[in-house]
Amino acid sequence: MLVEKKFPSGQLLQIVQGDITLEEVDAIVNAANEHLQHGGGVAWAISKKGGATIQRESDDWVRKHGPVPHALPAWTSGGLLPAKYVIHAVGPVWGDTHDVGTSGDEDGQLSDAVTGSLKVADELQCKSISMPAISTGIFGFPKDRAAGIIFSSIEKYFAKNQNSGVTQVRIVLFDQATIDSFMKQWVE
Repeated sequence: MLVEKKFPSGQLLQIVQGDITLEEVDAIVNAANEHLQHGGGVAWAISKKGGATIQRESDDWVRKHGPVPHALPAWTSGGLLPAKYVIHAVGPVWGDTHDVGTSGDEDGQLSDAVTGSLKVADELQCKSISMPAISTGIFGFPKDRAAGIIFSSIEKYFAKNQNSGVTQVRIVLFDQATIDSFMKQWVE
């Protein structure tokens, strides 16, 4: 663990360096695309280590519910992962112009993905959740900007939901550049 903060409502926010697929928490967040095709980045790593069950359940979700919106993440079992659930949050693609009506609101879309993930964790009665730096990899969201939005969204969620059953949120970062960006935003 690199740093941690306790909110007035009692929840703990931590930044850790590591591999999200190894997190022993109730749920991990997958930085997914709207069709839950886990072919690259964090999604690929989660699907690979979690086994075929995750992609199969993801395909079933999309068939039943359609493409996954930013504010309403999907969820599947954790398959072979230590986590019981995988919450599939669709973060924004930086500079994407195909998302009609919301183009240019990448900040709001990222905030919605983080808030939606916490809501799903509460609905699944999770006590602990780990999430990556959503959208900062292959989706190209600037790391410093994402860090501020992710921190702010988590803080606002717990301020509004002080009775949340989620007691621990871990931001799991893999590479040094992302860690540096998040640590810079943490102290500001």
